[in-house]
Amino acid sequence: MNIVVCIKQVPDTTEIKIDPTTNTLIREGVESIINPFDLYAIEEAVRLKEAHGGTVTAITMGPPQAESALREAVSLGVDNIILLSDRKFAGADTWATSLTLSAAIRKLGNIDLMLFGQQAIDGDTAQVGPGVAAHLDIEQVCFVSKVVSIDGKKIVVERLMEDGYDTLTTELPLAVSVVKEINTPRLPSLRGKMKAKSAELVVWNAEILALDEKYIGLNGSPTQVVKIFSPQLQKNGEKYEVSADEAAEIIYRRLKEMR
Repeated sequence: MNIVVCIKQVPDTTEIKIDPTTNTLIREGVESIINPFDLYAIEEAVRLKEAHGGTVTAITMGPPQAESALREAVSLGVDNIILLSDRKFAGADTWATSLTLSAAIRKLGNIDLMLFGQQAIDGDTAQVGPGVAAHLDIEQVCFVSKVVSIDGKKIVVERLMEDGYDTLTTELPLAVSVVKEINTPRLPSLRGKMKAKSAELVVWNAEILALDEKYIGLNGSPTQVVKIFSPQLQKNGEKYEVSADEAAEIIYRRLKEMR
């Protein structure tokens, strides 16, 4: 089984700072980590490889420094690592990012399963996994909490829902976005860390992927971030000691005044 896990390097959320002049994230000097949700995708990919054989390839799109995230993935059991890095990729929204990742997966060829974390903590859109599936024109399942079985080209998964779980049966190739309930990510082993240092890093740019500049990076992004800002905390609560019927009337009146 050939598995691809798409990961993202993100700023550590405890270190986020915003430039008051430009209203953009300050990334210089900020520690970067693998997106926490992607650690569950890596772990599941490695577990499936251990159970069914095959290889796991981790792909990320980002600047050269994203190499560290890929090498960490190797220390966790990933076999191959690919960095999609090009100034032309800069400023990509989820659509352009999905297009670039799907081009890399298509170039690899013969991929059975694509795994993604539920969402990235810096954007929280949960759109890249489904976007890649759409670009590749393959089936997708989101919020997967368990891979029940894989038999040939048939795969059975459990999907986390608000009122319980769905059990779905579909066929490979498949794109899957996983939730944290699916497993407990392992810690890197000493052998894994040693392997990560010597692992071959493959770097692909826009030219290698044969991507038109009109459809990648900022140029190819239908959505663009105008600014990022911290919301102001306002405490304007009002307290009433009334009966339930009076409370309903007060709430109705206050909501009507706010329209």
